[in-house]
Amino acid sequence: MKKVVVGMSGGVDSSVAAYLLKEAGYEVIGVTMQIWQDEDTCTLEENGGCCGLSAVEDARRVADSLGIPYYVMNFKNEFRENVIDYFVDEYLKGKTPNPCIACNRYVKWESLLTRSLSIGADYIATGHYARVVQLENGRYALKKSATAAKDQTYALYNLTQEQLSRTLMPVGEYTKDEIRAIAEKIGLLVANKPDSQEICFIPDHDYASFISDYTGKEIKEGNFVDTSGKVLGKHKGIIHYTVGQRKGLGIALGKPAFVVEIRPEANEVVIGSNDEVFTDCLYAENLNCMSVERFEDGMEVMAKIRYNHEGAKCKLTMVSDDVVKCEFEQPQRAVTPGQAVVFYQGDIVAGGGTILGKTLA
Repeated sequence: MKKVVVGMSGGVDSSVAAYLLKEAGYEVIGVTMQIWQDEDTCTLEENGGCCGLSAVEDARRVADSLGIPYYVMNFKNEFRENVIDYFVDEYLKGKTPNPCIACNRYVKWESLLTRSLSIGADYIATGHYARVVQLENGRYALKKSATAAKDQTYALYNLTQEQLSRTLMPVGEYTKDEIRAIAEKIGLLVANKPDSQEICFIPDHDYASFISDYTGKEIKEGNFVDTSGKVLGKHKGIIHYTVGQRKGLGIALGKPAFVVEIRPEANEVVIGSNDEVFTDCLYAENLNCMSVERFEDGMEVMAKIRYNHEGAKCKLTMVSDDVVKCEFEQPQRAVTPGQAVVFYQGDIVAGGGTILGKTLA
């Protein structure tokens, strides 16, 4: 019997994943990853999400009802180093990071998989809406889930071949309604538990206060400038802004104004019109190839430039071994440095990378 460690967040998706794998004949072990940094019980309970005490208690109850062993594993250091420190550093560099992608790659997979293999597991599994497939060329890749509305392949594009070969994602074959129906049918208490939406370590969404508190640094004001360099006013610190942003700029120009670019070296936030937020080109680095061994010049893909982007046709050109240029058929809005660009061929993830910007300069 193959042994699988299921990452259980206390939510309905990972709970049903554990049930489906047990029904399929696997020896299932439930594990919740303890990653929250604060030791204060009230804070932990309050923050909930995939990190708080409520997640642990819900997951433990589910494991008991399924009759599977359950453990809490401490990954606080891994989470702080690979997710929180990265998140803070990227914002200080004027970028907009995606902490969930970093958490998936380095904590939920790399760290959990290593520890799971050390206790004799053959696989790890999660409740993500995605599917793992092995292609005719022998490579492992992600395939979009059965439900486009919940597909989570974008946030998983950075997984390695080894990680994919040891991963099971049973929930990817179902819609969310079907997963909730299964949970109700087998009497799981979490059947109607709402999905967690926020970044788990910043539940109040106040990124700037978190970064200031975490670093102990005073975030300095700087200049708003237009695209020609003319000073328009003062901004309250680059960590408060992201490309494409319109609301909360704190500057009145008598016309709609949008963040076009953030220049950390000069501590400037560039403001422009909506038209100036569009581009038909982007560059990306830190590439991860999934369905193919490498991206080829002229390769045509659908590219998603953020989680809720529907994707757009583009052509790839390799600039160096780890930088790719993407040229879109139609201009795209708010290409944001620090976010991921993920390439699809049909339902299959070809790979992706981290957006550098619309130029290499």
